[in-house]
Amino acid sequence: MPEKKEDKDAATNPRGIPYAPFVDKVEDYVSSRADVDQTMKSFQEMISKYQFMEVNTQRRKAGLDEKIPDLQRSLDTVRFLKTRKVGLRSDARLSETDCETDQPDSDPIEATFELNDTLYAKALVPPTEEVYLWLGANVMLSYPVDEAETMLDGKLSGAQQTLGNCEEDLDFLREQITTLEVATARVYNWDVTMRRKEKAEGGADEDRKQRGLPNG
Repeated sequence: MPEKKEDKDAATNPRGIPYAPFVDKVEDYVSSRADVDQTMKSFQEMISKYQFMEVNTQRRKAGLDEKIPDLQRSLDTVRFLKTRKVGLRSDARLSETDCETDQPDSDPIEATFELNDTLYAKALVPPTEEVYLWLGANVMLSYPVDEAETMLDGKLSGAQQTLGNCEEDLDFLREQITTLEVATARVYNWDVTMRRKEKAEGGADEDRKQRGLPNG
């Protein structure tokens, strides 16, 4: 039985968060009422750790909820700019009709840029072979359009995967917190039952003494 309990305690989810102990029989964790306080204290410490991980995971998820739409908009913009490179391309296989159809793509387009939450500016954007991307920490680098698309697509996929992991971890953490709360309640109820039993036995012994009867 002890070996089985150690294997359960060592189990983790894919991100290494350990499973909470499931208390099926209180006697497996508490041998006497003297162990109750320490056991409940241990459970409360584990609950606090899970709650701390839950708060950090919620913050990480909130950051991803804000970051993913920005990455998607950036990727959509880069892909749009990529389609406008057609008018600058020289291809002997293009017919005159195709050239006439593709030619307007080489004209500058008017775009609105968000400078901050309440301030916007307009600019003419010609077809381009490169774009500038913010990398964070006030760093901006230029990338060829194809390379920028690949990088943004990879970052978006990674962020979506991380978001999925965060949502899975939050469900897992809530489940472990609930498991420990149930375990705490079971140990507490066991302690109450044992206390009442000892009180009843003590009262019976006292009654026998008053009557002058032998114990047992």
